[in-house]
Amino acid sequence: MTFAALALLHLVPTLLMTGVIWFVQVVHYPLFRRVGAQAFSAYEAENVTRTTWVVLPTMLAELGLTIWLCLAAPGVATTTGLLLLAFIWLTTFVEQVPCHARLQVRANDIDMLRLVRGNWLRTIAWTARSALALALVWPA
Repeated sequence: MTFAALALLHLVPTLLMTGVIWFVQVVHYPLFRRVGAQAFSAYEAENVTRTTWVVLPTMLAELGLTIWLCLAAPGVATTTGLLLLAFIWLTTFVEQVPCHARLQVRANDIDMLRLVRGNWLRTIAWTARSALALALVWPA
């Protein structure tokens, strides 16, 4: 596969995840407070299940394509993109996933706030990844 084709293929899940993360940040997470404490645990359990069906395959595709891109064309942009993705995965599984797990047991303002604040870091990182991915496919 040519670098141009690989870079374009890599761009797809990166842009998709950037769109998803912005939607989650400005629409989805702020609406958590409107669900109500009694219904929240069941809502959150279904939210996690449905969201996983969308984001996990996309994140795995992005990871695989990012690694492939780094191996095919090592450089500052591809390495920076990989480091940003490593940061995203780390914060996802160290901070976001445990918050969601606790929220499935009981709604609480602390974990809702942690989700929003922590998600800003992922939102910024994915936005930067999209800029890098776009730069890789943009004609020089």
